[in-house]
Amino acid sequence: MPPASFIREIAISNRYPRLSLNRTQLKRVITTLDAHAVEFLGGVPSGELSLVFLEDRALAQLHADYLEDPTTTDVITFEGDSGHGLAGEICVSVDTARAYAQQHRHDFATELLLYVVHGWLHLAGYDDLQPVKKRAMRRAETRALKILMRSKIVPGFALRRI
Repeated sequence: MPPASFIREIAISNRYPRLSLNRTQLKRVITTLDAHAVEFLGGVPSGELSLVFLEDRALAQLHADYLEDPTTTDVITFEGDSGHGLAGEICVSVDTARAYAQQHRHDFATELLLYVVHGWLHLAGYDDLQPVKKRAMRRAETRALKILMRSKIVPGFALRRI
């Protein structure tokens, strides 16, 4: 669990050509979640946190290479090594967020934010492979999004036309 005065290094890599985001606000998302760590199994371990925004094809390749599953997915997290100052990495599919938002008439920016929150929760220790644990993850996602919305923290996700 990070100390209350904890400041985390946050690396953001936008590998999705059409994605526009506000890095300052995105960093505020993570620092706000970190500030509420006690509400989420103690939060993500201390150390640098990396966020990577990818196309479906790239995330499916990571899924195949590291988890032996070549299908697309929304989020993949890699736990870090706190001994080397690494908390972990959250890899997010922008394509999946866009498609899901369109199919379900959701706001794209909120859907992509949910994926970032979902990845953060995985690194905090939440799992969604079993029904009981999945329900706990969904409740944690809802709480986290409420905290962010109350704080008016919006990372400004948008898709540009090319």
